[in-house]
Amino acid sequence: MTEFLSSPIAFLKGVGPQRASWLSKEWEIHRIQDLLQLYPYRHIDRTQIISIKDCREEGAFVQIKGILRRLEQLGEGSKKRLAGVLRDETGAIDLIWFTGISYLYKQFVIGQEYILYGKLQSFRDQFSISHPEMEPLLTENQALPSSFYPMYSGTEKSSKIGIDNRFLRKVIKGIIERLQIDSLPEVLPYHIIKNHNLISSLHAFEWIHFPKNQNELDAATTRLKFEELFFLQLSLLQLKFNRRETVIGYNFTKIGDYFNTFYHQMLAFELTDAQKRVLKEIRRDLATGKQMNRLLQGDVGSGKTVVGFMTMLMALDNGFQALLMAPTEILAQQHYAGLSIFGEQLGIQVAFLTGSVKGKKRNEVLAGLENGDIAIVIGTHALLEDPVRFKNLGLAITDEQHRFGVEQRSKLWHKSKPYPPHVLVMTATPIPRTLAMTVYGDLDISVIDTLPPGRKPIQTVHKNENHRLWLIGFMKEQIKAGRQIYVVYPLIEESEKMDLNNLMEGFESLSREFPNPNFGISMVHGKMKPADKEWEMQQFVKGNNQIMVATTVIEVGVNVPNASVMIIENTERFGLSQLHQLRGRVGRGAEQSFCILMSSFKLSADSRERINTLVRTNNGFDIAEADLRLRGPGNLDGKQQSGTIQLKLADLSKDGAILDIAREEALAILNIDPTLSQIEHKGLKYTLNQTKEALRGWGRIS
Repeated sequence: MTEFLSSPIAFLKGVGPQRASWLSKEWEIHRIQDLLQLYPYRHIDRTQIISIKDCREEGAFVQIKGILRRLEQLGEGSKKRLAGVLRDETGAIDLIWFTGISYLYKQFVIGQEYILYGKLQSFRDQFSISHPEMEPLLTENQALPSSFYPMYSGTEKSSKIGIDNRFLRKVIKGIIERLQIDSLPEVLPYHIIKNHNLISSLHAFEWIHFPKNQNELDAATTRLKFEELFFLQLSLLQLKFNRRETVIGYNFTKIGDYFNTFYHQMLAFELTDAQKRVLKEIRRDLATGKQMNRLLQGDVGSGKTVVGFMTMLMALDNGFQALLMAPTEILAQQHYAGLSIFGEQLGIQVAFLTGSVKGKKRNEVLAGLENGDIAIVIGTHALLEDPVRFKNLGLAITDEQHRFGVEQRSKLWHKSKPYPPHVLVMTATPIPRTLAMTVYGDLDISVIDTLPPGRKPIQTVHKNENHRLWLIGFMKEQIKAGRQIYVVYPLIEESEKMDLNNLMEGFESLSREFPNPNFGISMVHGKMKPADKEWEMQQFVKGNNQIMVATTVIEVGVNVPNASVMIIENTERFGLSQLHQLRGRVGRGAEQSFCILMSSFKLSADSRERINTLVRTNNGFDIAEADLRLRGPGNLDGKQQSGTIQLKLADLSKDGAILDIAREEALAILNIDPTLSQIEHKGLKYTLNQTKEALRGWGRIS
């Protein structure tokens, strides 16, 4: 962009140091460019003026021209308000403001003619308007606002300092007028603009703020969405290109005895085609001499762990150690229980290390890792601690990647010298394609998209309180048949006390229906001491208890093949992907499994669609796409991960087609010029460097 757009906002006429300071501190608007990219949240039709007597429909947005006849401050403290009356030839209407009272009182003039815009409210057959937009009509022939009138988000704080809709329109209008004179250089290559019929950058900014019609607004939105997604993909893909070129990795060229013995003699089932494909992708990565940084995603039960173990065996065949890090101790234990048996059969020493491993045993594990006697270690974030040293770590696998912060994950890089270990991150949380291309855009992605043959789909049904007696009967039938049952309650931070009460009431109710000593019930929630929680979980895992009453602490980390029933209470309070994760806790054994979704009678449209989607399909990727459509992408990575990806206009739930084209174009440019050093890419490089830190994805482990 021009030098003008890079200037501090304090330089703008009408802004001043006080407003500039506030915009910088509160809204992170520092440069004129930032203000130009403060896009309207909607546009409204401002072409029609109606008389006050024609105001008839509550909730309708209206535009009125009249004289302000009264204005006074009423009430005290929290009840303070500003009340006014606007009158035209046909009648009068009440106006009221609850915020920005002192500022507005000084701005408005009794006896002045105004154009007013707002939403009609009705009380006792009397219309009023709260917080109307008001502009003084200074001349008889003053033009009405254009048809598509921009509305900008504001707050009470911003209004008090004079940063309101009127101010923002005026300032942004001035910026665009200046750009029309100075011209605005393009940041996108000409061939991209031409090939995809994109409007110019200048027109995009002008029309996103002040369009004359819907066509102009649509054209501006498309251009700016494309630009936003293009630079996001350019940034992520360049990270991937740079890593391939600069980050040397250990060269695993050998497929030896460990891998072959396990594959040909010990594997009790045939790998699915998807598992074979993913293994080929991994083998190709490991033999390049560059560090592997690959995401492996697959639905619950798709066989990721087997693929992970076979990748470990490739490391061992080439003389290196491997680790697997899980987010919870119980999940780490489950991995260890399964994989240590294979290790013993292969003559491989497999160790377990978590915070609970202490004393002599801990020292033995630490010594074995440092001298190389231990080939594979499975554990939690305890593996990241400084005393944990490896002789020759070649592969690091993290399970449920999203549960680890970027600082934790980066420590893995420093566990190996001279080169970082190969990295495989696994998740059972299906990620929509558009989200994966964004959040994990700088990783190579493998997908296991089929389940092993013969697995019975989980039967999912939706019930309400009318079916409570049926539910109890069904549970007794399943327990009689030797099965175990989960009963899950929501635990939401904002209503934690109420939720815990619900869980306790549920536990007590079930205790009456399933009394000791004939039945055993475990109870687990996040407020329990870790040792107590672990003991309760183990009672259920060992089969000592038939029912586990829990919050979502079991979403990740409990694998009980005998548990065939998942009952989810207050289903409407869970997200769709979370429901799918919970459902995936059953269906691990040979028996038919069930998921019972209990809800209230009254459901919102979104809640009903979530529940219907879960009943209709077991496919995690279909569910993830539906969840994205319903919920939107939210905070893609959040500061808890590694910075924030802020999309101003693009919506990953709706703009997949634009994202695909943007990624293709970014890839085509980087294939020709990975460093963007060619003269025709000078503008691209400048724009990319301005935004690179903000666009960094949280999938990176470095």
